[in-house]
Amino acid sequence: MTQTLSDITDALITAARKAGADHADALAVEGQSVSIDVRDGALEHAERSEGTDIGLRVFIGKRTAVVSSSDTRTDTIAQMAERAVAMAKEAPEDPWTGLAETGEFAARFDVSALELEDTSDEPSPKALEEDACRAEAAAQAVEGITQVQSASAGYGRHSIHLATSNGFGGGYARTNRGISCVAITGEGTGMERDYYGDSRIFQNDLISPEEIGRIAAERTVERKGARKPATGTYPVIFDERISSSLIGHLLGASNGASVARGSSWLKDSLGEPILPEGLTLREDPHRARVGGSRPFDGEGMATRPRNIVENGVLTGWTLDLATARQLGMESTASASRGTSSGPSPTAGNVTLTQGNKTLEDLKRDMGTGLLVTSMIGSTINPNTGDYSRGASGFWIENGELQYPVNECTIAGNLRDMLMRIIPANDARTHLSRVVPSLMIEGMTLAGS
Repeated sequence: MTQTLSDITDALITAARKAGADHADALAVEGQSVSIDVRDGALEHAERSEGTDIGLRVFIGKRTAVVSSSDTRTDTIAQMAERAVAMAKEAPEDPWTGLAETGEFAARFDVSALELEDTSDEPSPKALEEDACRAEAAAQAVEGITQVQSASAGYGRHSIHLATSNGFGGGYARTNRGISCVAITGEGTGMERDYYGDSRIFQNDLISPEEIGRIAAERTVERKGARKPATGTYPVIFDERISSSLIGHLLGASNGASVARGSSWLKDSLGEPILPEGLTLREDPHRARVGGSRPFDGEGMATRPRNIVENGVLTGWTLDLATARQLGMESTASASRGTSSGPSPTAGNVTLTQGNKTLEDLKRDMGTGLLVTSMIGSTINPNTGDYSRGASGFWIENGELQYPVNECTIAGNLRDMLMRIIPANDARTHLSRVVPSLMIEGMTLAGS
C-alpha cells in the first residue's frame, strides 16, 4: 500500500511520542525534477531525480533536536525518532523553542486560490530538449554571438506535508517550468557573456524559447568591448534585473534572527524611516501563480500580507516563533524549514512601490553615471551596512548609453543608499520580488 505524505508525517509523530518526546513536528517532501542541457543543437546532459525526504523535530522540555532521512520504511522512522530523542536529551536548553499553540495554527486555507500547481501533463524530455534547442538557435542567430555557453530547460513538481503533535496537519504541491540561455561574444580575454531565463509555475505562462534566446544574445552583444569607467562619485542605476538585491539586503537586516543576534544595521531602526517617504515594501504570501506564495509557514501558522516598510517607515521584523519570543513580539508567520533543519524566519513575496518614471526617464535624469546590469562578489558589513560590490553595465552620458563597463566596484552605506532610491516603473509583476530599476545618486565608483 502506497504511503501518502500525510501517512508518513503521522507515523513520524507517533514514533516520536513512543520514543519519549514531549512534542514533535514532522515534514515530508516528495519531488520529481528533470533538466535538459543542449549544445550545438544536440543533447549534452539530461538529469532526472525523484525521491521523498522526511524530517522530524522533537522536544524534550526546552531541548530539541532534528533528524532527517530519505528512507520512509517503518523501522527507519522508529530509529529516527529514537535517535532524535537521544540527541535532544543531550542538547542545551533553548528558552525560546517550542511549537505554536493550537489556536495559532492555520485553521482554514484555500490552496487552490494560490494556483501553485500546474496540473497539466509533465513535459517529456524530448519537449524540454526542443525548447532548449530553440532558445540556443535563436541566440546563435544574433549577429556577434560567437557561441552559446548553455541552453537549458527543466521541470519540477514538489509536494510537502507538515504535521505537529498538537493537532496541525496540512500540505500543498508546487510546480515549476523554466528555460534559460547563456551566450558569449568575443574571444579570449575579450569575451563577454550575458543570459536570460524565465521560470513559471504554469507552463502556458512561460515566454517562448526564441524570445529567451534572443534577449540573452542581445544583452551579450551589447557588452562587447567593455572597459573600466572613471573612478569618482556618480549616480548609479540598478537595473531591474538586479535591483532586488538591494531590497534583499534590507530584508536580511530586518530579519528577526539577525536582530536577535544584534548583528543588523537596522536593529535600532524600528519605527524609523529607512526608505524615502511614499515607498512601501509589502510582503504578500497569497499572490496567485507566484513562487514565494504559501498558505501556511514552516510552523503551521497562517500566512498573511503585511507591510515591512510603510510610507518609508520600518514597521516590524520578519519573525518565526522562536525569534518572536526572544524579542517579545508575535510571529509574522515567516518560518521556513527544510527536512534537515529547524525553522528560521524568511520573507517571501515582496513588492516595492513603483515610481512614475520609465528607465529611460531615470537615464535622462542621471545625466552621467553608471547603469548596473550585473554584479559579482559582495562585501557587506552586517553591523554597519557598509556596502561594496563588483559591477558591470553601461556608462551613461547626457542620458544616453555610451559604452559597456566591467571590472568596477560600487560602494556606499546601505542605510544612506536606501534613503535615496528613486524607483522606475519597470518591475516584472510575476516575480516573487517585484522591484523596479532604482537610481541612487552620489555613489563611489572605483574603476580606472
